[in-house]
Amino acid sequence: MASSPDLSSTGNTPENPESGSPSEAPSGTPAPAAGRRGRVRARRAAVMAVPATLVAAGLAVLTAQGALGVQFAISGMPFTVTASQLDGTGFEQFGGLDNMADGSPNAGDTGGQELIVTSAIKKATLTKLCQSVDLGGTNLLITAGSGATKVSASDLTTDSTEMSGDASFNHIEIGNDASTLTEANAKGPIGVFSQQADSVHIDNLRQTNYATTAGVFKLPGLKLRFSDSGC
Repeated sequence: MASSPDLSSTGNTPENPESGSPSEAPSGTPAPAAGRRGRVRARRAAVMAVPATLVAAGLAVLTAQGALGVQFAISGMPFTVTASQLDGTGFEQFGGLDNMADGSPNAGDTGGQELIVTSAIKKATLTKLCQSVDLGGTNLLITAGSGATKVSASDLTTDSTEMSGDASFNHIEIGNDASTLTEANAKGPIGVFSQQADSVHIDNLRQTNYATTAGVFKLPGLKLRFSDSGC
């Protein structure tokens, strides 16, 4: 941040443009304190620093509250998620970009970025959850919620490139600015198209995802194994 200098240049001062030293103060007038301008500049600098400090503190609080998703470098390996049923309250959806770590071998010609759609649900339950990732010749397979108790999650977000199923929404709003969403604890970039709804129900859900986050994720009947086939 730049501030006005005390002296324009040697020999051309505001007090005496033709002299290398300031003119004397009129008789009876106290000379200005030498450190006054320095204190004024310090006060200005402190005032200008306050907004930046407040923004940083605000981001920290919002992140702690789950209002902003914590960003991490994705592996660049997509994984499949399926569920026979998903029920959620507080639904939001908006577009964005996920980024891979620098030098990732999975970047290909994408520049390490993937265009994704983020779906955020404040509280969700899923029946017969399946997740699989192709490791090249074999699949890492995770299943849960096949018994009487469903998978449950709070502040669930998924970054997807594909999604399918039979969906129904209650009190849906389409065309919101992503920065103004209120149904779940997530907000997108300003100026980005989005939608939100009080609740969502999806049968035969299928997603291709690059990232998933949740505040709490409960997986009853969890099974992890390698398999010749994915979900």
